[in-house]
Amino acid sequence: MDIPAPPLRHQQLILTIYGLYGRRGGGLLPVSVLIDMLGDLGHDAPGVRSAVSRLKAKGVLNSVKTGGLAKYELSPRALEMVNEGDERIFAPYRGEPGGQWVLAIFSVPEAMRDRRHQLRTELTRLGFGSMAAGVWIAPAGVREGAKRRLASRGLADFVEFFTGEYAAEGDMRQRVAQWWDLEALGAQITEFMDYYGNALADWSDLLGGDGESALPNPSAELRRDAFRYYVPMLTLWRRLPYSDPGLPLEYLPEGWQGPEARRIFFGTHRLIAPLAEAHAMSLAAKAQAA
Repeated sequence: MDIPAPPLRHQQLILTIYGLYGRRGGGLLPVSVLIDMLGDLGHDAPGVRSAVSRLKAKGVLNSVKTGGLAKYELSPRALEMVNEGDERIFAPYRGEPGGQWVLAIFSVPEAMRDRRHQLRTELTRLGFGSMAAGVWIAPAGVREGAKRRLASRGLADFVEFFTGEYAAEGDMRQRVAQWWDLEALGAQITEFMDYYGNALADWSDLLGGDGESALPNPSAELRRDAFRYYVPMLTLWRRLPYSDPGLPLEYLPEGWQGPEARRIFFGTHRLIAPLAEAHAMSLAAKAQAA
């Protein structure tokens, strides 16, 4: 099977690996394990070490010395971000036509323009669309996650949230296209489909439609291939549930590929995530034994 290779940075892949495998057994991963895992994904040791150093400098990873060996764990802030990400990635919300919306309204003093820019960036990353200056909108299901994220960034005091129905007459599809950059979101979905549009069919053919049944006695090569396939796929996917905050399908353009991309991702996830995890855990056990 051909294994796609989307253009992903070391740091993106490392965050995915920690999200998947770095929250158990104390949450510590030695650099040697990261090098082995990223090596399977086609990256060399110097690049991995450099990426780990950058993540440490950014406060994403903390260094811990155990038995004279350097290990790294997610910082509390990064761990919160990863846990929150799971809510969006693995339990996606999809709004219904006529459902409620949340408004985020903010006002930032001119002397704190950097905070205004930070707020806009965070709201965009959380999936909000821009209605007007200082007025942002999203399906109501993203409200609590947004409040937690802004509070953790020290931005909550600038924002007021209101939840309710949209009562104006008119074409909601047209309004949604004004508030969100659907062209950019569509391009992200297309990129995912270009790399992984055949993922579910290919793995279903290989595994007979059931990855769990292969787990008791899979070959080392099969586990490694699943790891090499799954980690980049999840890394590319994880930004989509943020860019699309669960907009009702009826408000999106005809032929929108989001539902098909979601079906392929979750179907492939169910098939190969256990095999990928088995490979990752074998690398961690090997390093521990050494």
